[in-house]
Amino acid sequence: MRQRLPLSFALCFLLLAAKAAHVLIPMDETQKDHLKAYGIAYWVLQHQQAVDWLLNYQGGSFAFRHSGESESELRVRGVTYLVVSDAQYNDILGQIARPDANMDVMKLEKVPRIAIYSPKIKQPWDDAVTLVLTYAEIPYELVYDPEVLAGNLLRYDWLHLHHEDFTGQYGKSGQRYRNQPWFRAQQQESEGVAKQYGYPKVPQMKLGVAKKIKEFVVGGGFMFAMCSATDTYDIALAAEGVDVVDALFDGDGVDPEAQQKLDFSRTFAFRNFTVRLSPFDDEFSSIDNPRQERQLYEGNDFFSLFTFSAKWDPIPTMLTQNHEKTIKGFMGQTTAFRKGHVKPEATIMGETKVADEVRYVNGTVGKGTWTFYGGHDPEDYWHLPQEESTDLSLHPNSAGYRLILNNVLFPAARKKKQKT
Repeated sequence: MRQRLPLSFALCFLLLAAKAAHVLIPMDETQKDHLKAYGIAYWVLQHQQAVDWLLNYQGGSFAFRHSGESESELRVRGVTYLVVSDAQYNDILGQIARPDANMDVMKLEKVPRIAIYSPKIKQPWDDAVTLVLTYAEIPYELVYDPEVLAGNLLRYDWLHLHHEDFTGQYGKSGQRYRNQPWFRAQQQESEGVAKQYGYPKVPQMKLGVAKKIKEFVVGGGFMFAMCSATDTYDIALAAEGVDVVDALFDGDGVDPEAQQKLDFSRTFAFRNFTVRLSPFDDEFSSIDNPRQERQLYEGNDFFSLFTFSAKWDPIPTMLTQNHEKTIKGFMGQTTAFRKGHVKPEATIMGETKVADEVRYVNGTVGKGTWTFYGGHDPEDYWHLPQEESTDLSLHPNSAGYRLILNNVLFPAARKKKQKT
């Protein structure tokens, strides 16, 4: 006859088994709050614990060692989760590791230090990244021109740029808003910074900022940009030493040979574009696909995410993790990028095929990575200045906002060895 295990031994075994468990956060349609789930992953990293990002498994699920503290935090934040045994989790890892499975495990180990490039004065529009970081309870710090020019970006891993005009034309909004207090305050702030750092004009100061950001990326930083911060950034880089700003904004005229002098080798994403030199033209260049030519409206404006190989293309795979592959479109001062202007070495991750436009694109410069995402607010089709901010508690499963948060966690990933 077999001897029975002593009761005390059995209880110890059960306790050890309970400790040897994982938390699995599904990121498919079963998740109640996708956006707060990213905040949980960040919270776990803050507590010196690694997170497994299960690429293409149930919408890009997260997993980590179970603890009473983490389970309590999950309940408080209202995030759907499962507690699975080590054996069950090893079965999941086995499924992911199969050669025929387009899945992989990305180990998240570092707490990303996040900076939002934004003026300190109150703006008449909100920032989708700031909104979603606040909702997901992911901390960030604000930086603007003085901090960038002073070299403070070295303190951060991830930098976001949103509704900004790096050409120094104040978003070409001088005609409409020049008498608004916020516009005058922004103009005074920019002119003051230019003077403080020895720049004769605001456009030259903004170029100096753009070049500092490029140094940050080349050195290994992660830059994420939306709306007008995408195309105006590349325009500023291409137009270094060339005046593309009308006298309305900087007091002197444009270079009559400005177009011929553009240097596209300096840009991140775009090439062969034409700058729009008129101060009365809302567009900065031919990069943006304007709404009158897109022939799309809220009811039929969608873009599709590409599917990448998780085992061979981990970067775009991470950045496209989602529970939906068709994403609602949304407008912005810069909404979408004409496909013909996107550099061939850039990785297109989302496009609206019927309009021949790119909505989501990524690439590398030096040791760092950049991502451009067209549009202003993924849950407000046409967000106008001074409108109420989007309440993300009404959109906890936003597929459009998930793309932003994929980028936020990206710097936490441990670099994998190159496959041979």
